[in-house]
Amino acid sequence: SSFPMIVSAYQPYFAPFAGFFAKALQSDILVLMDRVQFPRGTTWLTRNRFKNDQGVLWLTIPVWKKGLGLQQIHEVRICNEGRWAAKHLASLKSAYRNAPFFEDHAPFIEGLFSERFDRRVDLNLNVIQHMMAHLRIPAKVVLLSDLRVDSDEPRLSVDICRELGATRFLAQAGAGKYLDANRFQSAGISLEFFTPRPPVYPQLWGPFIPNLSALDLLFNCGPKGHDLLLKSTRGIN
Repeated sequence: SSFPMIVSAYQPYFAPFAGFFAKALQSDILVLMDRVQFPRGTTWLTRNRFKNDQGVLWLTIPVWKKGLGLQQIHEVRICNEGRWAAKHLASLKSAYRNAPFFEDHAPFIEGLFSERFDRRVDLNLNVIQHMMAHLRIPAKVVLLSDLRVDSDEPRLSVDICRELGATRFLAQAGAGKYLDANRFQSAGISLEFFTPRPPVYPQLWGPFIPNLSALDLLFNCGPKGHDLLLKSTRGIN
């Protein structure tokens, strides 16, 4: 078609920050990179930042790693032992019960911590889809593991674009070191870098903290979150 088709890619983070959704808002297709290596150290795939009366509230979803060696993201399983799910639910409720839109999302949050997801990527995908629906982001979400692409960077992103028929690839500014601009050029794909400004909005509990999980934005701003994301990308592309 004569319309530009914009693809972007991100790892399927846990309850991602606003920048993740700002990029999705500029894209036709968001590819979730679930067929790449799960990092050994701490990672945004398993934890994120929220906010309570103490300031930053970290929530981490435990996963099985011991004796499993290197895993790909889509293979990683959640450790459903212990009381972490009940604790996380209680922490979120006490942090956000006075947020104007928390009630709208409470049933979802309760389900999230009771449904006993097995695979890490399934829980994360569930949260991402909920957030995209409520932030009114029309991009189509595709899992890398569902595409017929099996290369690594610096070929991977180009191959994804080819497979999906993309004319533009939107990358975050720091990704330049993994991507090969010449490959994009010879494939006829425009490689563009994108750094949204963190949206500023009313939060509970004292001074504003940028780049928390965008659930903080949803709980505090509800449907207005969409406009705030839009504003954070203005004049950038």
